[in-house]
Amino acid sequence: MAASSLMLSGCAASDTTEADTTTVNFRLWDETVAKAYEASFDEFEEQNPNIKVNINVVPWADYWSKLRTDVASGTMDDVYWINNSYYGAYVDSGNLMDVGAVMGSAAAEAWEPSVVDQFTRNGTLWGVPQLYDAGIAVYYNADILEAAGVTPEQLNDLSWNPEKPDKEKQSDDQAAADTYLEVARKLTLDSSGKAGDTKGFDGDSVEQYGTNIAYDLQAILLPFIGSNGGAFQKGDEFAFAGENSAKAINYLVQAINKYHVAPSAADTNDDGDFSLNAFTQGKMAMFQSGLYNLKNVSEGADFDWGVAMLPAGPEGRVSVTNGIVAAGNAASEKKDAVKKVLGWLGSEQGNAYLGADGAAVPGVVAAQDTYFDYWSKKDVDVSPFFDVVSDGKTIPAPTGPNYSKGYEKFDPIFKEIFAGTVKPLDGLEQAQAEANGAIGSGN
Repeated sequence: MAASSLMLSGCAASDTTEADTTTVNFRLWDETVAKAYEASFDEFEEQNPNIKVNINVVPWADYWSKLRTDVASGTMDDVYWINNSYYGAYVDSGNLMDVGAVMGSAAAEAWEPSVVDQFTRNGTLWGVPQLYDAGIAVYYNADILEAAGVTPEQLNDLSWNPEKPDKEKQSDDQAAADTYLEVARKLTLDSSGKAGDTKGFDGDSVEQYGTNIAYDLQAILLPFIGSNGGAFQKGDEFAFAGENSAKAINYLVQAINKYHVAPSAADTNDDGDFSLNAFTQGKMAMFQSGLYNLKNVSEGADFDWGVAMLPAGPEGRVSVTNGIVAAGNAASEKKDAVKKVLGWLGSEQGNAYLGADGAAVPGVVAAQDTYFDYWSKKDVDVSPFFDVVSDGKTIPAPTGPNYSKGYEKFDPIFKEIFAGTVKPLDGLEQAQAEANGAIGSGN
């Protein structure tokens, strides 16, 4: 079977006994990528018969709370995935291995530069790049588009403007400033088949949504905030209550609660997969997301689909870009084995497995062709995810050593904002004050 079942499973070679075997435990949160790792570690174990790798998948919903408690209790896995938002706290508390000291400073030259930059703190790299998310784009249901008389080419030219969300109140010249909401309404249908832009549309009985805008930081909030010239953070402090950011979030809340072009917060606030499932079930026309959902869409959708560019705001298209690293646990007593595992994960051969079945863009640059070859053979054009980063601007992913403390404060308030129970600006000011208070006081 796969590497995830191999913990202390016995001899891997005739001259290697169970007593000689070191088991390295590796933690991540993605089941799809875990399958690629299984194949990778099978090859690693053939080359290193005295080391076994046990894969431990912890779901995203529990990942960060379990990580915190396991690190504190000394029961954390030897190697684990970590993202840009949370790694700073573990660096500052001495929980991560210095990658340069373990693998040599030249190793980073083989890895995706943007991911190396994200995980370099105080001049030191604290993880081995595993995957590169590129940017955000829009998956579309071609059948729904055709039925509504909308073309994929139109999606590539959509724009939004928080100052002019109502086509009815615009002049002809202004109408082009917010074609995004116009198309989203056209693609939204109620239970009687009326579109969201027609008289008599019932927003309380929507059966087909135009889009998926929701409280989703990476796929929705950051791109909309950035494309309106706003910021989520300034340094480590939160800045989402600034005028431009607040207008962008208000636009999203109005689109959900007034125009009903996307699922309600009651459905999406506590179910991060609701919109993905609605899209793959054929109940949503546009699904704004990242490459991390490409495999899910490909395997789950039984209709014609494609990928279009992110809608442009007043400042153009602005996407977040992100990556994931494998971090070595500084408290592990298996330093030599961990070093070999990290070396494998940072090699072209070891990392290429992540791209070979289309699960993720490898963090090792030389291994990335495996990913592009896989999707090219399936006639899937992934260029919008990369073009938005190379051609446009980017907004930084949230970060800071105390980010998690701030998140605990702003998260419940954001959920109320998207549910429509708190006015956006009032809620954002409260959320920002509480979040900054938490990271300032250390509480």
